Parts: sequence; structure tokens; C-alpha cells
Amino acid sequence: MSLRLFAALPVPEEIGAGLVRLQKGVPGARWRPVENFHITLRFFGEIDERTAEDLDAELANIRMDPFTVRLRGAGWFGKADPRALWLGVEAGEAVATLAGKCERAARRAGLKPETRNFHPHMTIAYLQGTPVDKANRFTQRASDLETGAWMATHFSLYSSWITRGDANIYEAEADYPLA
Repeated sequence: MSLRLFAALPVPEEIGAGLVRLQKGVPGARWRPVENFHITLRFFGEIDERTAEDLDAELANIRMDPFTVRLRGAGWFGKADPRALWLGVEAGEAVATLAGKCERAARRAGLKPETRNFHPHMTIAYLQGTPVDKANRFTQRASDLETGAWMATHFSLYSSWITRGDANIYEAEADYPLA
């Protein structure tokens, strides 16, 4: 049996609840529910249970101090064919540092290196058939967004199940403290 896994910082529910007001006015948007809000550190993909155990052990060895995070600004991925709306992440170098540690843990667990550059963000919607001008309008509307800050005290290993039409189901399989 294989698991679809990723490491992420959870977004506190009280922060997420304030973002729901943004979830409107974009045709083709499949808005993420508040309980799915997170900042992905490393997507691992489908891996077997043995590798997942090795990955868990490697992630548990990560040492890093807690740090302050906030969401600020917005954008979209997909250039001429928008595929996701995102909110930016502000945490100094801490999020990138933690993502790098997750990448090294993945390699020690035998996973292939990530080929995409790390861009810290929180996906707020996936898009299908959304016109560029509507993605731009969302970005402009959310350009001055700035959430309250929160302290990232842990990150989690999540499993993910893809569903048709509805939001994917995410479950925290393990939490790793930052201390």
C-alpha cells in the first residue's frame, strides 16, 4: 500500500476563518475549506509504507526554533492558464530553511530531489478554465491582505486523498515540534 504524503505548516483555524471572505468572484475556482489551509514545505507524493516510516524518522530529527508567520499578498500560478490562487507567506528565511530541512530529510529517506523551486504560499483555490483577468482581479483585491502573525510551533506530515469535485481530504499523520 502506498501513501500520498506532504509536510506542511498548519494555518491556525482563527487565521483561516478570516480568509473565507476572499473566496468569491472567481469563475472556475474550487475554494479550499479552512481545515485544508496549510503552507506546504515539501510534497513527497505516493510512497510505500516502509519509505513513509523512514521519512517519518528523518522528519522527527529536524531541529529548528519556532518562528513567526503571517500571510501577506496574493498571486496565482499558471501564467496564461491560471491553475491556482495563493496567498503569500512572510516568515523571513525560516520557512525556506524548514523546507530545506524537509528536502534533506526526504533525500535521506531515499526520495528523489524536488525539481521545482520552493515558493512559500498557501493555496486558497484551485482553478479550471478561469480567465486571466479574473485571476488578476483576485490578486488585486487581495494585494493588501495581511493576516495577524502566529507562532509556528510545529509542522506536520499529512496524508492526502484526492476526491472528485470536493476538496481533497488531508489528515495529519504526525506532528513534529519546533523547539
